[in-house]
Amino acid sequence: MKKKVQVIEFTKVALPYGWLGNMYSAPIRYDGKVWKTSEALFQALRFDDFGIREIILSQKSPMGAKMKAKLNRNRMVIVPMSERDVENMKLVVKMKFDQHPVLKSKLMLTGNNYLLENIGRRNGERHLFWGMKNVNEEWFGRNMMGKILMELRDEYGKEKRS
Repeated sequence: MKKKVQVIEFTKVALPYGWLGNMYSAPIRYDGKVWKTSEALFQALRFDDFGIREIILSQKSPMGAKMKAKLNRNRMVIVPMSERDVENMKLVVKMKFDQHPVLKSKLMLTGNNYLLENIGRRNGERHLFWGMKNVNEEWFGRNMMGKILMELRDEYGKEKRS
């Protein structure tokens, strides 16, 4: 008998499954530097200006990193929500879980359940691109972040079986 697929939502870091999100504090080593969160590295990868990357790197919080990126959006070389942006997200998410075996194990424990980033009351195209919003018991959005996590979980499962 197959186990029923359930929805696992993640939002704020302090809530259950908050560790799935990019704001979760899980330092990532990349290009000789340590980034405090996958969000900081993701934002920095939108720039080829190393000065802006250093500003993002120096932020104490993931939200600070995001705000510094927004302040410099006119200098981004990666278009937000583009194919390249999604590839960068896949890269940083994979590095996060590869470099934190406990988080990788927790991801595997989500089984075949559907993962979604609940954007809550936030509005805007970018939020509905990365996550989903529940309106009158119906989910709307592309949920790219959840899809990336589920693809990675499937990849890890295949590695384990081979």
